[in-house]
Amino acid sequence: MTEAVLFDLGGTLAQYYERAEFPGILKQCISEAQEHLRRHSLLAVSTETMWQRVKDENHEAADYRVRPLEERLARIFGLERLAEDPELALNLCRCFMRPIFALGRCYEDARPTIKELKSKGLRVAIVSNTPWGSPACLWREELARLGLSDLVDVAVFCRDVGWRKPARPIFEFALKALAIGPEKCLFVGDEPRWDLAGAQSVGMRAVIIARRAEARAADPNAIESLREVLRLVE
Repeated sequence: MTEAVLFDLGGTLAQYYERAEFPGILKQCISEAQEHLRRHSLLAVSTETMWQRVKDENHEAADYRVRPLEERLARIFGLERLAEDPELALNLCRCFMRPIFALGRCYEDARPTIKELKSKGLRVAIVSNTPWGSPACLWREELARLGLSDLVDVAVFCRDVGWRKPARPIFEFALKALAIGPEKCLFVGDEPRWDLAGAQSVGMRAVIIARRAEARAADPNAIESLREVLRLVE
């Protein structure tokens, strides 16, 4: 019997960008951080060097360990002091994330589905990676803006654990926070590699939501609306 449903965030509960759009968005994010440093007379790297370093930093660890955004920005902008100035580090991360958060909106079926699951007595959690290892505290602010934070029992981001999906630790962390076994959980995400395989590796039942027809064609077991989750937990 299913007692908890765990959701991915981006692409599942909320829309931000398609993978192919990220290079352009990353350029906006870096430019926002660059401008913040320029306004505070802290920019000490050439534009050419900066963009070469951005290219070098634009990857995730092969073993799925988190590469924190603050550390990437420190290397890109040559800011050794960033590790010793938490306020500057957070403000710089906030600037970086501004273009991404500006795109965020909940899918129409997200909040109603969660509310109905809760009305049936199920527990609900969010388990999500963050772009470029951005801080979990900023994403908790984003959940509040989206109207999701008060609807879920647990929200776990990769920065909380130090590991990105599909690594087992982030799923195990969420299960421990929920105090529930994996056999009683359903995981819903939009990425087969990160969500389906990762959740199944710890013994959870998992399903992919594919809102576009071409994505559904690649997985005949995929759902096209979160409303279908209600059927899956019955």
